[in-house]
Amino acid sequence: MLDIQNDKTNTRTHEMEGKCPFGGDRIGGAIGTPPALSDWYPDRLKVEMLHQNGPQANPLGDDFDYAAAFDRIDLAALKQEIKTFLTSSVAWWPSDYGNYGPQMIRMAWHAAGTYRIADGRGGAGEALQRFAPISSWWDNGNTDKSRRLIWPIKQKYGSALSWGDLMVLTGNCALEIMGFPTYGFAGGRHDAWEADSATYWGPEVWDPTKVQSPDSMVNRDKRWHGQNGDADYDLENPLAATHQALIYVNPEGPYANGDPLGSARDIRIAFTRMAMNDEETVALIAGGHAFGKSHGMVPADQIGAPPEIAPIEAMGLGWHNPVGTGSGEFTMTNGIEGSWTPDPTQWDNSYLENLFKFEWEQTKSPAGASQWTPIDPSAPRTPDAHVQGKMNPLMMMTSDIALKLDPDYRAVCEKFLGDFDAFTQAFSKAWYKLTHRDMGPRERYLGPERTLENDLLWQDPIPPLDHDPVGDADIAVLKQAIMATGLSVSDLVFTAFSAAATYRNSDKRGGANGARLALAPQKDWVVNQRTVPVVAALRGVMADFNAAQGGSARVSLADLIVLGGCAAVEQAAADAGVDVTVPFTPGRRDTTQDLTDIEMFTWLKPVVDGFRNYVDDQFETIARDVAPEELFLDKAQLLALTAPEWVALVGGLRAMGANYDNSAKGVFTDRVGVLTNDFFTVLTSMDYEWKKTDATGMTFSLDDRNTGQSRFQATRSDLIFGSNSQLRAVAEVYASGDGHTRFVKDFVKVWDKVMMLDRFDVRR
Repeated sequence: MLDIQNDKTNTRTHEMEGKCPFGGDRIGGAIGTPPALSDWYPDRLKVEMLHQNGPQANPLGDDFDYAAAFDRIDLAALKQEIKTFLTSSVAWWPSDYGNYGPQMIRMAWHAAGTYRIADGRGGAGEALQRFAPISSWWDNGNTDKSRRLIWPIKQKYGSALSWGDLMVLTGNCALEIMGFPTYGFAGGRHDAWEADSATYWGPEVWDPTKVQSPDSMVNRDKRWHGQNGDADYDLENPLAATHQALIYVNPEGPYANGDPLGSARDIRIAFTRMAMNDEETVALIAGGHAFGKSHGMVPADQIGAPPEIAPIEAMGLGWHNPVGTGSGEFTMTNGIEGSWTPDPTQWDNSYLENLFKFEWEQTKSPAGASQWTPIDPSAPRTPDAHVQGKMNPLMMMTSDIALKLDPDYRAVCEKFLGDFDAFTQAFSKAWYKLTHRDMGPRERYLGPERTLENDLLWQDPIPPLDHDPVGDADIAVLKQAIMATGLSVSDLVFTAFSAAATYRNSDKRGGANGARLALAPQKDWVVNQRTVPVVAALRGVMADFNAAQGGSARVSLADLIVLGGCAAVEQAAADAGVDVTVPFTPGRRDTTQDLTDIEMFTWLKPVVDGFRNYVDDQFETIARDVAPEELFLDKAQLLALTAPEWVALVGGLRAMGANYDNSAKGVFTDRVGVLTNDFFTVLTSMDYEWKKTDATGMTFSLDDRNTGQSRFQATRSDLIFGSNSQLRAVAEVYASGDGHTRFVKDFVKVWDKVMMLDRFDVRR
């Protein structure tokens, strides 16, 4: 009887593989993989992206002080440990040429290289290379091995050394041991603890169970608009990678077509989206390819699954190579095989020298990838990375030949060929920019190597505080002076929010500090035109106050803009019957036009800013098939808001009439400038019905159900708070009989949060 039962159990166990253990054939519930909401409702607004990487995912807790922990590290000793490791080799993944440096440079480069200027997302800052989808992109092949190799160092230093900092520092140490003088290193990167489900990496749908190198995606890549060769042929914003699963470009040329000039076009588009100019682009490519080799000994279709879907016994490692040892001389990464220089572990100028000295012909790697080999048989050869005494021909990629054939890139190369010191300095500064671009203001930088002689323009510098900030008594005087100007609550709130709303938590750029609202390009944006007379009036208050102070505390324009908003919110709350004190932390500084990179700040100009009910006139061309509320959500995520904070902030801004054009859209109240909860009571009322007022469904009218009379006007950025179930659930709290006081207090909290997002001078 026991044997029969065991047989039945075994049969049932086999039958239930892949099924829910709680009965039936459905895969779902707490265990299993149910269809995602996006599968059922592809157009739903994914509000949950606001709660990604929340405190519940962080094992270190909210009270962990990473800056204090990192500052206790002996950085010199840590660097020496890394350098000692770099010149070693372990059996399970032997180093090329007895030096792990080149592959660690690639790891750091690919971690930082996901950064894009359009929305500030990507970069090394959160070490997202550890998680899907980035961890399993084809272009990141074998970076999983690099991270496992340095795990013993991470394990030793624990929470005091983030993965983000370790990866970049290891790249720096790798450059240094091979004779390259780095520009510096700053710690301060805070690791993420879960996969990034918010960032849009591209429109393509692909099968992750199959090896898909970039050349296998011909006619499937949807990120390009227009026809190849036309003037309007361009890469979809905000993307920077030219093809799916790549960091920058396909090294074999677009879709592996071997076209150097097509590759040059792709390189320029991709690196421009990465905030790099032509000189920085050449410096990074030529500098990076001065070291190490590319790997292409085994065809792609023989390589196993990427880490995210590799077998469980692989323990998070992917791209299993079944040929030979699977590593060393059998290594397969991007399919191209060989080294660019005769001495791959030494900083020199031989990459550019060989590129220009010899003619190159297209050949194939052992894996079948397109690459280039010198035609001249007398060209120098490079030692094999693993086989003693074996010599191999030099190699160039299509993306290397592009630098020689493109006229502008060629001019930069020729400059570097004639001045190796200039090349060294350019690569040093470009590498520093690449690996630190997403870190934000210098106040976030940690460690003894963080101090530089000069601020760099891409760091958005703000001069140091050269006076005492105002105290409590001064703040009270300034509030009275601001309100005495006759500026409205609406205008003051709008101006303060406009200054702060440029902030992006992705790369820590923007915000009210620096008062760049008063400088080009921000002062000229259509969305900011309401702020111009307000800033002029506040300049008058500043001049009068500072003149009266003499040598004592002074106020900056940046502080005054924020203080004006805080005073206005207090007035609006009082007029609504709620007494509140809005927190204000002085100490902001004013920067200058010379310290403001107009081109780089132009990227912060919003296409949609639902907080101020703004939609760019070119929205349909720029955003294509994206709805305004989706970009509104994107902006809320860049401001690091939760769903309740988003709802409260919008309700308050609408009540105080903070639309960019002073329109009545979404201002569901007869008491504009008073911090009521009218926005929510009207939004949730069933006494009215909403009707489209234009064919595209962008604007709406609120009509009384009984009389048919139009009561209010609205946009999609208003109605989303009543139509989306998750946002409506929060709106109902504030619309309830006991919701008004709660709303005012919640608005004040989120207002202070937004005003303080860029205050890294008081927090790191």
